[in-house]
Amino acid sequence: MARGRHTSRRARALPVLLAVCIAVAGIVVEAPTVDAATPASDSFYTPPSPLPAGKPGDIIRSRRSRFTLDPLLKVPVPFVNAWQVLYRSENALGAPIALSGTVLVPSIPWFGPGARPLVSWGVGTRGVGDACAPSYTLSQGTDYEGLFIKSALDKGWAVAISDMEGLGTPGQHTYEVGRSQGKALLNAARAAERLGGTGLSSSTPVGVMGYSQGGTSAGWAAQLAPGYAPDLKLKGAVAGGVPADLLAVANFLDGKLAFAFALFAAMGYDAAYPELRLNDYLNADGRALLASMQNICLVSVDGITGVAGTAFHHFSDYTAPNPLTNAAWQARLRDNRLGSIKPGVPVFQPHAQFDEIVAFTQADQLHKDWCALGANVTWKTYVAEHATGLVLTQSDSFSFMSDRFAGRSTTGNC
Repeated sequence: MARGRHTSRRARALPVLLAVCIAVAGIVVEAPTVDAATPASDSFYTPPSPLPAGKPGDIIRSRRSRFTLDPLLKVPVPFVNAWQVLYRSENALGAPIALSGTVLVPSIPWFGPGARPLVSWGVGTRGVGDACAPSYTLSQGTDYEGLFIKSALDKGWAVAISDMEGLGTPGQHTYEVGRSQGKALLNAARAAERLGGTGLSSSTPVGVMGYSQGGTSAGWAAQLAPGYAPDLKLKGAVAGGVPADLLAVANFLDGKLAFAFALFAAMGYDAAYPELRLNDYLNADGRALLASMQNICLVSVDGITGVAGTAFHHFSDYTAPNPLTNAAWQARLRDNRLGSIKPGVPVFQPHAQFDEIVAFTQADQLHKDWCALGANVTWKTYVAEHATGLVLTQSDSFSFMSDRFAGRSTTGNC
């Protein structure tokens, strides 16, 4: 394809990309602030080496923080206690790692039945730079899911939010590597239960929720929980807009507007699995692009221009050969494909019918795969694209989780 045609397409794409990013961000753009160090320059995020002895979910360190929706004055959301935590988890290969995150607990007493519930919240795509770690953006009023998280707190639920592997903490973010992300959510819930002063405990009812990348995290948490975290009192999972099959999603994005998301995933898998050696597949343009995207945050000026610069491009523009045709890459992508393990709890799986980023067909296949295993799945579609799907699915997602915490039964719609 001629370079002039690429340029013309990128020029046409930029307004659309700006609209998508603004819609996803809730018209909030992440920007540096002068009152707090970013994770890269904050020693809190650097774990001790070697890690202290312990088990997944153990707290390494914690500190009081703030949860704010105000990017200017940073006024904290009232009646919410906030902590930043560094806790033990495991990577996709089972090695111990330290992850950062946030624990939020309403200061108003819980008047619902039983103990106060806890939601381990899987965040959507932030990018791959440390400055977009949720524990930082939630403290700065610049997190695009802040209002949704506040909705959970308004119900009286506690919320744990993992930064996931390589966001905040050192190393490259393992973007969309489900086996790492699922453990991150489960161990964030354990960390919240073990953090002093929260009022949470091992008897706390737990749910996992997420959309887009967070849907992958929640889906994997639901699959892994019975064997990996049987100690958690998991009641339900919401996995929305799920990129369940990364090979299918990558092929769907090739040559499309949101091609940058496939590049993020290639970087994430390369970080998680050293044998994949992404650099060996890159041409000169690919190596330059990889260097430029190492610290990019999606909802930022650099992120918007970076995404626009790759719109409508193909893997063949940056690789020779395409790593997706390699057996080692295909094996790792299959290993992180959702749908081969029965979730141990009821799952709500909403998806936008006109999703231009996360292919609808592979999400439809996920619910069929789970149903074939005998899972309790409620599948629902919405007349929306990806960003508006995030908004439109929230009411049903919260209702589903409220019912699980209330002990109401569901049979799904398999």
